[in-house]
Amino acid sequence: MIRKLLLVFLALFASKPASAVLTVATYNVENYTLADRLVDGVFHQAYPKPEREIAALRQVVAGLAPDVLAVQEMGPPAFLDDFRRELRQAGQNYPYAALLEAADADRHVAVLSRFPFKEVRRHAAVSITYFKAKAVVKRGVLEVVFATNEGDFSVFIVHLKSRHTERSDDPESAVQRALEAEAVRDLVLARYPDPAKGKFIICGDWNDTRDNRPVRALQRRGETVVGTVLPAADSRGETWTHFYRREDSYSRIDYFLVSAALQPFVADGRAAVWDGPGVAEASDHRPVFVRLSVEPVKP
Repeated sequence: MIRKLLLVFLALFASKPASAVLTVATYNVENYTLADRLVDGVFHQAYPKPEREIAALRQVVAGLAPDVLAVQEMGPPAFLDDFRRELRQAGQNYPYAALLEAADADRHVAVLSRFPFKEVRRHAAVSITYFKAKAVVKRGVLEVVFATNEGDFSVFIVHLKSRHTERSDDPESAVQRALEAEAVRDLVLARYPDPAKGKFIICGDWNDTRDNRPVRALQRRGETVVGTVLPAADSRGETWTHFYRREDSYSRIDYFLVSAALQPFVADGRAAVWDGPGVAEASDHRPVFVRLSVEPVKP
């Protein structure tokens, strides 16, 4: 089984078949912004991401070399500009980029691309009702649309609420995260009322495991199937995408969901977890990527 998974991973990475020309990746880059952090055993407030972690990020992205990179935990626009400069040093040029500034003032979702966007939609105020009070999806939903030889498709980038909370009535923010997932799902269905016919991806850090309500909610509403979460493993057959240092635990909380209409264009019918050099130092997450047999065209 492990040998089979390794062969699949190598096939996904080692070459891009003529029919699989677009690589899309999602990556939580862990606080690419000013944040309180422990550096070399010393606690710092409002401290930038350390250079050794940035160097590791360059190594990871250069090794993976995605055409489209969806990122989570990006800082304000100046930090995204810095990130793009760093990647250019590693030979990875992304002339097109978009960032969403939503309710979370510190951590944003963003996207970098080698190809132009046909459209960018910043859904910054996706509403929820949280314990009878009006609220919004904390990091919003960033949607970018690409024109391809197989028609347009959307990439929805999502970073659901983390498990950190000070509310005793919602341990680990489970209720809030589930409500966010349902609101994201409803937004996608508003954009694609017949998801079986629309081409789209929902990707990002969903901060929960597959058997829990947020991940299940994003896949369907009642009898309506929104899409399918792609299986993903690394070159050793391991599926984890996040290392939680405090608990010394590993889990999969980063995903690609594809609509039924886009699924036939997914190379080998699966995604993969990148485990190349630098991943252990760059972030507490590992990137997940997928190859699509679609070719972008100029909008």
